[in-house]
Amino acid sequence: MPEGTSHGTHSPDVRDIVAVVLLSAMAVLTAWCGFQASKWGGEMSIAFSQASSARVQATNFDGQARDQRQFDLTVYASWVEAKAAGEDELAAFIEERFSPDFRVAFDAWQAQGADEGGPFVQEEYVPTGTIEAAEYSARADEKFAEALENNQRGDNYSLLTVLFALVLFLTAMSQRNIAAWASRVFLGLAMIVGLAGIVILLTFPIKI
Repeated sequence: MPEGTSHGTHSPDVRDIVAVVLLSAMAVLTAWCGFQASKWGGEMSIAFSQASSARVQATNFDGQARDQRQFDLTVYASWVEAKAAGEDELAAFIEERFSPDFRVAFDAWQAQGADEGGPFVQEEYVPTGTIEAAEYSARADEKFAEALENNQRGDNYSLLTVLFALVLFLTAMSQRNIAAWASRVFLGLAMIVGLAGIVILLTFPIKI
């Protein structure tokens, strides 16, 4: 009888200790997940801001390239008219007003026999701002994708807080005045879910 009494009081004590440890660990992990969700949310906002800034820069450089292309087209049209009219001196005068970027393409076009394609289709023709616009556009796409990824990371941590909250609920239920077998079931489920959450947590990136 004493042994039975000792055994009967020992099991609840073990369950109580396990429950306290589980509650404490899950409370810490829940707070950690909330912290990480907040950090990744901040990283998402920063990345979105950088993407927006890069997109504005890309638009500005694209506008610069478009204006340069329009200017070169206007000057080239005047050169064509002068050539067609046989005004070589005027054509030479206009050539001196070619922009450096257009001059490179124009010379390459002339070297190829001045075919019908014109200097604007030459690969050498790269108006000022074209390269910068492409670079900033690529950076904007990269930062936007990074922002979406950071948002997903924050959501993943938020989902884990729900999982750990479930562990807290199951552990709390195991401590209520219920049948011993039911208490063990709740505590066992809490341990399984908690372990699964920890394993998943270990696969997540950390932001400090």
